[in-house]
Amino acid sequence: MSGLSKLIERYSEVELATLVDKPPEGPEWLSEVKFDGYRLLGFLSRGAPALRTRNGNDWTDRFPSLSKALLTLKAKDAVLDMEAVILDPKGKSSFQALQNALGEASHSEKIVAYVFDLLYLDGKDLRGLPLIERKDKLEALLRNSRKNALRYSDHVAGQSTEMFEKACKTGLEGIVSKLASAPYLAGRQKSWLKIKCTLRQEFIILGFSDARKGERALGALYLGYRKNSVLHYAGKVGTGFSMKSARDLVKRFAGLRIDQPVLSRPEATGLPAGEWRSVHWLKPELLCEVSFTEWTGDGHIRHPSFHGLREDKNAKEVKKEWPSKLRNPI
Repeated sequence: MSGLSKLIERYSEVELATLVDKPPEGPEWLSEVKFDGYRLLGFLSRGAPALRTRNGNDWTDRFPSLSKALLTLKAKDAVLDMEAVILDPKGKSSFQALQNALGEASHSEKIVAYVFDLLYLDGKDLRGLPLIERKDKLEALLRNSRKNALRYSDHVAGQSTEMFEKACKTGLEGIVSKLASAPYLAGRQKSWLKIKCTLRQEFIILGFSDARKGERALGALYLGYRKNSVLHYAGKVGTGFSMKSARDLVKRFAGLRIDQPVLSRPEATGLPAGEWRSVHWLKPELLCEVSFTEWTGDGHIRHPSFHGLREDKNAKEVKKEWPSKLRNPI
């Protein structure tokens, strides 16, 4: 097994943040911008780069600008935790723009990554160090490397509420607050907390409908999530598509269409019988990201908007996200 393969195997799991209802207070918390892109682990071993999604997909070739940037690091071996993004003219990350760039080779060079953690560097496992020490080493590594597509994700110590309010006013997705003293631990942890400005999450695409009028390739997507391994209906989304994205989606659906509904209880959806019969059902494998204003009393989402497909996550992991009350999380 090569040195790169060994690194990938050893550092394959990422730390995940717990969704909470408000920012934590205190100088021990470091807050960063919550970026709107794809989470990646970047690997470098003796001149060989690699990029992996949080569920292990090899996306090295999909992000040529990031692969090249890894080669410029002043290090023999390194493992970096980052978010790949496209920035709009105002400096905000845009998930839809990132998806568009990935679909067009000529635009993929515009992709950059904000690096927020350093797990390994030149023979040393850094995961047991406090976050603030890992970030100091990360900042030095990126500072001593040529300017490229890898950018240091800076933070603010304390002032989490102020940073969250500013993030929301400027139209960002939210912030992530992390304990400065915490080690890097795989899986969902309370030492990392995410606070969102609006409700937004991944859903499983259960089916779609035809457009009632016009030239758009589809009408709406029917969405779901899992609870105790059972699929539940979350509602439908019919906005946020461009003409091109709607056509691309229908092409993707061609190999996933099935004859039987994936939901066993049509009455639980609240859909009229005629609409239920018109749905084109799909294997529950493809994910999309949707923003919305609230969950209704019957468990459906209100005023949803489509942002794009999520190909970096597993459909079996998708559940209804609800922020936990912030009560002494640690």
